[in-house]
Amino acid sequence: MEVATQPPRTVHKGTLSRETLRPCTIKQVLDASQPHPDADFKIDDVEVQQLTFVGQIRNISTQTTNITYKLDDGTGSIEVKQWIDAEANNTSMDTGDSHKTGQKDLVENEWARVWGRLKAFNNRRHVGAHVIRPVTDKMEIQYHLLEATYVHLYYLRGPLEDAAGGKGGGANGQTADDGGQYGDGGGRQMPSVGANARRVYQCLKDSPQNNEGLHVQNIAASLRMQVADVMKAGDELLTQSMIFTTVDDNTWALLEF
Repeated sequence: MEVATQPPRTVHKGTLSRETLRPCTIKQVLDASQPHPDADFKIDDVEVQQLTFVGQIRNISTQTTNITYKLDDGTGSIEVKQWIDAEANNTSMDTGDSHKTGQKDLVENEWARVWGRLKAFNNRRHVGAHVIRPVTDKMEIQYHLLEATYVHLYYLRGPLEDAAGGKGGGANGQTADDGGQYGDGGGRQMPSVGANARRVYQCLKDSPQNNEGLHVQNIAASLRMQVADVMKAGDELLTQSMIFTTVDDNTWALLEF
């Protein structure tokens, strides 16, 4: 497989520690501050690198190298660009596997969830999508807006204490369900995910960490699981904002809290 001709991006340890996934609205994305063109964007005066939001697809423009989606969530609209991996597309066409792209499920006037990075070019902002997937359960829209509101208020007013005087939820907007603890702090409860998702998470947590994370094939080999089962488990963890994609959609790393 050919490797991109661009030189690898230098990633510093301090940068990785800031790459927590931030749920937000499109208005927050548009209003994000940037002190100078080379600086990171900030929402609520907090640096943002990875973000996620939902929106209704208003327009889809397909080009040779990328697909541009115009998304609107009721607070604003923004363009989302997803670069096309020609080799992956050819493979999915040969095998009939549409899971890798998911493009046929993304249609105008339907809702989608985006994971990506905020970028600016010629004074116009857009989001470079790592993953964009259709929203199949409309309750996810309401959940996301509540999560984005909670995180906004957390940074604006501080953590919320419950009536018993205990500690509130984490800044990532996740609440305690059941199971073991996760995250670097050791005090967060594992969200309600399946057994395979827990195994994949633990594998990522126990493996030596680097800038790229672990590929699906390596995880499957390490856990002696089918690749399809690992992919399904990864979808659960992505949905819960516990991992994020790195060099491609099939290479994952843990989000640091």
